[in-house]
Amino acid sequence: MLNIFPALTCSLILLGVFLSSVKGFAAPRILHAAAAVRPPSLLHAEKSKDGEDNFISDFCIGTNTFWKGLVMKPVRDLVEIRPATITPDSPIIDKLTSPPELPGIPRPVWLTILGSVPTGLVWYGYYKFSVEEELYQYELQQTGKVSGCGGYGTLFPFVYGILIGFPASFLHIPGGELLVEVAGAWILLGQVNLYNRVNELCTESEDMKSELGLTEGPLFEWWAVLPPPLDVVVGLRQVHFLSEYWRVKRGDTKQDDIIAETLFPFISLPEKFTLKQFFARPKHWFWFTKEWKDFEFEFLKD
Repeated sequence: MLNIFPALTCSLILLGVFLSSVKGFAAPRILHAAAAVRPPSLLHAEKSKDGEDNFISDFCIGTNTFWKGLVMKPVRDLVEIRPATITPDSPIIDKLTSPPELPGIPRPVWLTILGSVPTGLVWYGYYKFSVEEELYQYELQQTGKVSGCGGYGTLFPFVYGILIGFPASFLHIPGGELLVEVAGAWILLGQVNLYNRVNELCTESEDMKSELGLTEGPLFEWWAVLPPPLDVVVGLRQVHFLSEYWRVKRGDTKQDDIIAETLFPFISLPEKFTLKQFFARPKHWFWFTKEWKDFEFEFLKD
């Protein structure tokens, strides 16, 4: 089994080296342009917490810009973000193949599974790219700062790390296995960060919480590091609630998601449940367990 701790250490070292090399390269023109659309109410708040926010934002923008530069222009043009075009009535194929949009495209669980399973999760890679790029561009547009590395900065370090690391490891080239570990750690940290950002978006206002039926953020971020299938539980919930967030932002009417709301009701459950609560309440697991009573085992009690 791969040990991610050397990878995490290496990632932090690389982060510091990268920051020192990209300082001044972190897309100043993008920051300047974004400042023009920055809500005035945020200006004072930014001055009071420049340090950490600027550090994270500059790193994320620099990372996205660097990796975007390694992608061929025809490919970049195909996935260039665009204003909202997809509607609830758009054909399924258009929803699956659309470039990222602002506001983001609502991609319910049934649609995500429809695209992912037949393609052997290849389409899920495109989903990951799209949602990260939509959040990145949305944050940049709203505040001039970002808290994630966007589609390019999140997905492509992982892709290149795997494409180079696996053959190198197979051929016993030094550093190959470590490169795979670093790639895995990078995408895992990005997933934890995504869950945190989805929590923040879903609770950004009382109106949003009311629309989504929430009292707090729906996800435990650290569940991303759990072994399958538990990491899939939180992953599916992220897909659902991010989709619902964009639906509300676009003003679209709510549509049924048979996967998230009927077959696997835990996905759309508005409550932020713990592991013990998840195991103790089988009525939320599947459509055929909805009549089951809660388990009363002592070790499952909070």
